[in-house]
Amino acid sequence: RLGRLRQRRHRSGRRFRIVAVSGAGDILTLVAVPAGILFFLAGSVGLLRFPDPLSRLHALTKADNLGLGLVVLGLLPRADGPLAAAKLVGIWLLVLLAGAAVAQLIARTVPRR
Repeated sequence: RLGRLRQRRHRSGRRFRIVAVSGAGDILTLVAVPAGILFFLAGSVGLLRFPDPLSRLHALTKADNLGLGLVVLGLLPRADGPLAAAKLVGIWLLVLLAGAAVAQLIARTVPRR
């Protein structure tokens, strides 16, 4: 599915595959998935670095939701069909709703200054 596959032989005699990128879907996957991973890392760093619980929660939820959205966007061209693509989008929407609800519950328990 990732473009044309060519088989070559290594010096040891073993075969290996070279994957050639062809098409906008491959480029979208190669750009969106690493960008989503970077947002996940940025949210984790925000969780560790920010001083108070509310700013930690804000950094984590926003970055993780955007990171998951980018990963799902990058995986959509790889989906086997419309049903698999709908499942990916459905999972992303459920995570968005769950993240918002949990963030609200956590924020209510944080004591105000």
